[in-house]
Formats: sequence, C-alpha cells, structure tokens
Amino acid sequence: MKEEFYQELVAIRHKIHSRPELSWQEVETTDFIKKNLISWGIEILETPLKTGVIAQIGQPEKGKIIALRADIDALPIEEQTGLPYASEKRGTMHACGHDFHTTALLGAAYELKQREDSLNGAVRLVFQPAEEVEFGSRDVVKAGHLDGVSAILGFHNHPAYPVGTIALKSGGIMAAVDHFVVSVAGVGGHAAEPHLAVDTIVAISALIAQLQTVVSRNVSAREEAVLSVTQVHAGNTWNVLPNNGFFEGTIRTFDADTRSQIKQRFEEIVDNLSKALRVNSKIEWLDGPGVTFNDKTLTEKVVENSKSFANVVEALASHGGEDFSTYSHILPGVFAFVGSNGDENAPGWHHSSFVVRDEALPTAVQYYVNNAIMLVNE
Repeated sequence: MKEEFYQELVAIRHKIHSRPELSWQEVETTDFIKKNLISWGIEILETPLKTGVIAQIGQPEKGKIIALRADIDALPIEEQTGLPYASEKRGTMHACGHDFHTTALLGAAYELKQREDSLNGAVRLVFQPAEEVEFGSRDVVKAGHLDGVSAILGFHNHPAYPVGTIALKSGGIMAAVDHFVVSVAGVGGHAAEPHLAVDTIVAISALIAQLQTVVSRNVSAREEAVLSVTQVHAGNTWNVLPNNGFFEGTIRTFDADTRSQIKQRFEEIVDNLSKALRVNSKIEWLDGPGVTFNDKTLTEKVVENSKSFANVVEALASHGGEDFSTYSHILPGVFAFVGSNGDENAPGWHHSSFVVRDEALPTAVQYYVNNAIMLVNE
C-alpha cells in the first residue's frame, strides 16, 4: 500500500472513530461511506435498510459474486483512551473497532475499483449496520442483498494478535449466544420478620450458585461452554424484603447438542429449586446469533492465499458472539481475526480504553482485496 493512501485511510478511520453512532443510528457514518465510494466511482446499490451501505464493483454477469462485509456501529460506552481522535460524543465509543473494519473495507473498495477490469465477476460490499444488537445481518439477508452471492468474507480485529497477523480456523470461530432473563417472585415483608415472607433474594442467590454447576458438572471438559450471570436486581431499601427481582446473563457454546443440554439443565435447576424455595420463577430466552462457522474448503483457500501477505496462524475460537453467523449459515463464509495490537494484556473488546493500531490497516485491506480477487477469478 502506498504511503499516501495509507495516510488517507488513517485520516478516514480517525474521522469515523471520533463520530461514533449506535446501532440503527449510523446516519452520519452511512453518508460518509457513500461520499467516499461515490468519489471513487463505485456503484451504490439501492437498499431498504435505514442505515448501512451496499455497493458493488465489477460485473456479476461475467461470473460469480463474492461479498465482503464490515460492521459500522458503535457501543454505549464512555471513551477513556485519551486519543487525539477520541469520541466527540459523550457515552458513545467505537469500543469494538468497527471504525477499523469500516475503514478497511473502504480501502479495499478503492483498491478493487482500480482492478475492476480484471475481475471475472463482481465484489459486493456490505457495510452492515447494527451488529452490536445482533439484528443487522438478518435485515441485510431479508433485503436480498446476498441473493446470488457465492461466498462471503469478514473479519474482526483482535488485540491479542500482532499487527501483520491473520488468525483463521475452519469450523466454529465465534460462539453461539443465548441470553437469559430469570424473573423471581417471592413474598415481601419486613426484614426483621423473614419467617413471614418468602425471601426473593435468598432464592436468587441460591439459583445463581447452582447454575454455576451447569457447565462444570454437566458438560465434558473437552467441550467449550460458558455460563455467566451478569446482572442482578432485587429490592430498593435496607429493611424490606422485596416481592420480586430478576437476574440475567448469557450462555456461549460451539456445539448444538451442548447448547441444548445446557439450556435443558438450566431450566431444570430453575424450576425445581424454585419449587423447593417456594418462589415463582420465569425464564425468558432472548434470541442471539448462532455459531460463526467457517467453511472448511473456503477456509483452506483463504489460509493459503493469505500467506503471501500476512503471518497466518491457527485461531483460538472466541466465546464472543458475532452476527456474521447469519451469513455463514446460509452460504459459504470465512471469518478471520486480524491482529491489531499484539499485547495480550491490552484492553479488549468493549472496554473503555480499547485501542486499535492504525498500522494494522494494510493487512486488513489486503485480506479483503487479495482473497476477493482470488475467489472471484477462480
């Protein structure tokens, strides 16, 4: 990559980083992406999506269509990086590096446009909104933007891998996500007379403690699974036993049978322990993304092709969720980790001090460009 273009991409990324927008609110980001694509002569496709951009390079009638996807939304986090290009919006931050992803796809769009005549098909650019709320990808599919697409590529920055590194593996690379909310109703009363009440807080505490045995005592140590309770609410003063409360959290798995087993055991513990403690409990399961699955044949091709410009290593699967899974469940897909720092102790995704190094941009751009060209021209 020429130094002049690299500096242009750095400026683009800093601009996007300083103006983060939450899911389905990415209006300014959408306009900024379109402005750059139009200035480079790239075709913008019509879309019913409120935010996000779908564009295309090449001629689909000449061959197949390969899609490249980047997410564009930010998180409701107060930035504490101290960067000169830090968020200008209080309480909103690109704390997951989607500004980096968006910039990399813009860089790839420019590079692919310069080589458009050599493409034996087309490359579809998917600047996807609302990844953080797990529904953006579904709306992209519903709008028909992957109709006729042969394969799709995506990536996520990864601070644990050094700049210049691409981490890949076939099969599950990011976990299926289940979100649970358990509402617990007891009988309130005076804190001095707990025998006249049915203690909601004691019940919630017992449920949380026993749910920690779901993975440790029901799932094989050879399988990967996580169950975390992340939020607990009950009561509003010091001398009253509350009538009700709730707790919520998440389950992360890579195997369908393990996912089903954990949910079944979860429900058994909540139902039976609630009866023993004389409280009424209700479980609400909230739909999340499935496993982000890398097609074996496609992954092997991308691994070999990427060795020409990056240090390619075997990825460790992440228990984080990713709505790229929507795409990889309906057509062949590859999702990679692009090294963005190289410090295992650096703040990770969704941290208020999370930082991506600009120097990682060339590798991310090449991941898109070189593999898109390889797959289109097969």
